[in-house]
Amino acid sequence: MFDVITIGSATQDAFMVSKKFKIINSNLFTTGKGECVSFGSKIELDQFVLTTGGGATNTSATFSSLGFKTSIITRIGNDIPGQSVLEDLKNFKVNTELVKTIKGGQTGYGALLTAMNGERSVLVNRGVSGDFTEKDIPFSKLKTKWLYISSLAGNTTLVAKIAENARKKGIKVAYNPGSAELKKGVKAFASIINNIDLLSMNLEEAQMLAKLQTRDVKKLVEKIAHPGLTLLLTDGSAGSYAHKDNELIFARTRNVKVISRTGAGDGFGSGVVASLMKGLSLEDALRVGTINAESIIQSLGAKFGIITKWPDEKIMKQVKIRKL
Repeated sequence: MFDVITIGSATQDAFMVSKKFKIINSNLFTTGKGECVSFGSKIELDQFVLTTGGGATNTSATFSSLGFKTSIITRIGNDIPGQSVLEDLKNFKVNTELVKTIKGGQTGYGALLTAMNGERSVLVNRGVSGDFTEKDIPFSKLKTKWLYISSLAGNTTLVAKIAENARKKGIKVAYNPGSAELKKGVKAFASIINNIDLLSMNLEEAQMLAKLQTRDVKKLVEKIAHPGLTLLLTDGSAGSYAHKDNELIFARTRNVKVISRTGAGDGFGSGVVASLMKGLSLEDALRVGTINAESIIQSLGAKFGIITKWPDEKIMKQVKIRKL
């Protein structure tokens, strides 16, 4: 019996940092900003870090580092990046018996072009992580107290089946969907939300799911909330929100120096869930999630800054909580 099994992607990540990456404002880009280099030129990198990532591996590393018996369900290729993923998981003492290696397949890969302010653009090839099917989930082996599901490349039907199976077995479920799932809207999530215990996303993703162009958190919560569901919303450096059973609370960040924001969402969500698994209050769970995310963003790589012990009372009090 595991304490938690994570489900989702595994990747080899290359972090590239350069002063030559320029941020420009332009309506040519969907975000209104572009990360640019001189066309046809050779760009010198100030830093290069090769590591592993993906929602399933990042979150499993937090759970295991905080003392929980952890396993992972993911897909990798039988290639060198896949071996790197397995070695990293074993270094974090994550059980890898449920990892599926695809013969001739390519492990997911991400190139993270990181500007000096910590913001980045990601060039991603999801590899075999983008092809999850029902056959990849060993339902008979889901012997765990919690499941933590990250993006399954838009396969909400599979997520719904996993969540329904977990509910029947008395397994708690946390879900951090990706944009491919969120674009389908609240109606597509109905069969999922009824069977999960926690839903985690950032503010922009909540807008996508609710199909509301507003930053009014209360309006977004009203559209998404469900009885008994813990809803987590992050708002970057501003802080994070948690809602459950008509209670909405806000946690302010401590404004730490940002090296790279990659992995912050995974660190926050897994930190909150780990705290709930330990029996902490929702307020303290928000504090631990914030502390874990802030520790991660002070390093390049989604795992290097993961906390390895529970924060003491003094550190916890630095994260201010406010009821809304």
